[in-house]
Amino acid sequence: MIEVTSTITSKGQVTIPKRVRMTLGVNSADKVTFAIHDSGLVELRPVRYTIEQLKGIVPALPDRDVDDFDELIAEAMELSADRIESLDVE
Repeated sequence: MIEVTSTITSKGQVTIPKRVRMTLGVNSADKVTFAIHDSGLVELRPVRYTIEQLKGIVPALPDRDVDDFDELIAEAMELSADRIESLDVE
């Protein structure tokens, strides 16, 4: 086990040492969670979002309808199917 020490500032802030950030895979502006167990053990964990949690956080492009995106997906699927079909013929 490796222990890394950091100092708490007067504002209650702690700098997460580089080795810990690298181990957690976090960077500036990332979020971390402090998990407090009934035993008193505290874990520092990176926050990982699911696709469902991320849905809707980015605003839609101006002048674009959601239906446009569905149409683009359908067109891309058709092009892929045509490409695959032409490979089968040759």
